[in-house]
Amino acid sequence: MKPLKQVAQAYMSVSRGEALLQEGKPEQALQEYRHAMEVTRTIPAEEVFDHDGFDALCNAGLADAFRLLERHQESLEAAEQALGYFSRRGELHEDEGRQWITAVICRAAALGRTSRQADALKAFEMAEEMLEEKKGEMADREERLEMVRSSIATLRSSMPGNRENRKAWWEFWS
Repeated sequence: MKPLKQVAQAYMSVSRGEALLQEGKPEQALQEYRHAMEVTRTIPAEEVFDHDGFDALCNAGLADAFRLLERHQESLEAAEQALGYFSRRGELHEDEGRQWITAVICRAAALGRTSRQADALKAFEMAEEMLEEKKGEMADREERLEMVRSSIATLRSSMPGNRENRKAWWEFWS
């Protein structure tokens, strides 16, 4: 297969994965994202292709699919792999920006589900900031922003207050 066909096939799998996520079919989406990554591994080394960037897009999709399947540890791992690339790039272009935000949200959700509430809160706050910066470029921006803000409120209400401001029981009697 010619490299151009492989790249086209891989991007078609990513598009199908995104559509399947929208349809509520995360198991099938996982297969599409994995297939996309497998296809790109067959591109000859001498061909110019941004494997890291493409893998980041796929890992963001995988993280979202795992999140929907409530496979939190796998979601966290995929999100962190995607963020390894996106955080280095530091750009919020339309497609990559959407995937970057997805990875941040998935990481936050997974952290919250793996008893790392303080880290989850920081990640959700980061996602909120990114979504606010994104403005009208995302079709589901408002829905995501509402979900992120709801998660922030839930985490804040479930977390104990700042321990530094508390007094020990014996301090009240002295």
